[in-house]
Amino acid sequence: MKLNARDLARLISKPDPRLAGVLIFGQDAMRVALKRQEFVAAVIGPQGETEMRLERMSGADLRKGGAGLRDTVKAQGFFPGPRAVLVEDATDMGHDALAGALQDWREGDAQLVVTAGALKANSKLRKLFEAAKHAAAIVLYDDPPSREEIEAALNKAGLTQIDAAAMQDMVALSRTLDPGDFRQTLEKIALYKHGDKTPLQSQDIAAVAPSSTEAVVDDLLHAVAEGQSALIGPLLVRLQAQGVQAVTLAIMSMRHFRSLHAMSCDPGGPSAGIQRMRPPIFGPRRDRLLGQAQKWGLPRLERALGELIEADLILRSSSNAPSMAVMERALIRLAMLVRR
Repeated sequence: MKLNARDLARLISKPDPRLAGVLIFGQDAMRVALKRQEFVAAVIGPQGETEMRLERMSGADLRKGGAGLRDTVKAQGFFPGPRAVLVEDATDMGHDALAGALQDWREGDAQLVVTAGALKANSKLRKLFEAAKHAAAIVLYDDPPSREEIEAALNKAGLTQIDAAAMQDMVALSRTLDPGDFRQTLEKIALYKHGDKTPLQSQDIAAVAPSSTEAVVDDLLHAVAEGQSALIGPLLVRLQAQGVQAVTLAIMSMRHFRSLHAMSCDPGGPSAGIQRMRPPIFGPRRDRLLGQAQKWGLPRLERALGELIEADLILRSSSNAPSMAVMERALIRLAMLVRR
């Protein structure tokens, strides 16, 4: 049978004991590994591996012949309960062994769970599972998880009350992180909210979501964008003491104001533009950046970018001007600009 990712989610929620085997394959090895892990856990239960009801084999083992695989599938475990045989990194070289195991399979035998990389449409392994009536082939594309999958993962982690804005943030986050990082973020959120009965909020996500900007630099950029010129000097002193270079500040300032500019250029205005930002912006920081974009307006943001480009050119030229002083002057001018 040919199944899709949604069918796999249903099988994970309610395994079918009449299914002899499932082939899970795709280009993204991490995505395949995560789904394989969920499916195996659903088949054998939380204690299955401890009770030795899971056998592991590699695709290379199948080249030695199919007798070993058939014996493993037919073997009876010491503990009662459903069993599974996991075959990882299978290729077309293992077709004959898997075909024999599927042909001899009877209800009550161990279920085959086979993983593979990207398989072409004419792959013998793929055709084997697609043609079998009591087996299934499931291809996982590099698409981000759906809203339903995210909700199911949050519910599994014990987070049943989710604010609507927080769910939008989770969907946006899933579009930017790879499956492994997204799963780790889900686990961090669940740990962060452990014992907290209040609904999941955007600020909860912001507290644990991966961050790429240092706090002091963030404080500096916010001070500039909000016209707080008196804070610029002390913050620059702190950054200089940490070894941050003026050119680095110029690059990060340019990135900040380009983000504000991109929000303001959206046909739907900054509120619509901030929803399209990648990586996504969460919680209080999103409200703060949205307020900055609305306060500046498109004409002043374009002027601000011009000031930053000029400062960057001076920093990269052979000028003898102190680099941090050049940057401080440019940032103060921007802070004064927004106050007009």
